[in-house]
Amino acid sequence: MSYYFNKTLTANFESVKEKVIAELSKEGFGILSEIDVQATFKKKLDVDFRKYQILGACNPTFAHKALNTEDKVGTMLPCNVILQELENGKVEVAAVNATASMQAIDNEKLKSIASEISGKLQKVIAAL
Repeated sequence: MSYYFNKTLTANFESVKEKVIAELSKEGFGILSEIDVQATFKKKLDVDFRKYQILGACNPTFAHKALNTEDKVGTMLPCNVILQELENGKVEVAAVNATASMQAIDNEKLKSIASEISGKLQKVIAAL
């Protein structure tokens, strides 16, 4: 089982990001954090790096269910979605497979929640 779902698009990075955020919103996810890896590497390491952003996506309903089911699961939240610039004007979008990431936790109720979240993230990737 892969730990992520992904799709590669030929489009402008910012327009892909807008589409990703819109599709996440349709599935009940908001963005809690945005990490600009390119800017961070430049500032902290003086290293040039491709456009690479990590969006911390959260669906409050599922986060609430998960935390009520397993109180330490917050160590694995939010659900990360990445955008990275590839060659030739392509952008890859990848989202965590919550089912795969939660396998380490022995809690059947949590596995069910993770499966629902994975389904929503798969729909987001497929809609791009």
